[in-house]
Amino acid sequence: MTPSEITVTADALALSWPDGLVTLPAALLRHACRCADCRAQALRGTPATLPATIRLQGAEPIGHYALQLHFDDGHERGIYPWGYLRGLGWGVAEP
Repeated sequence: MTPSEITVTADALALSWPDGLVTLPAALLRHACRCADCRAQALRGTPATLPATIRLQGAEPIGHYALQLHFDDGHERGIYPWGYLRGLGWGVAEP
């Protein structure tokens, strides 16, 4: 499922799904990054230390299945598939 509308602000990513609007805060998205580095740190029990006010700087589509998010701490390696973002919004995705 693909959202019908995507809005990126410094504070959040808003996604319009057929069954409702979900707004995901930038801090949640950065914490939920699934890139290899972030996952390895989490598995070692040393998740990344994030600034108190992490901000989104942009998003790029990856094919028809995901977004790559850019954060103001320089992190931009995570790919967020639509299903993963949808799950984060409804509280059912695993980080």
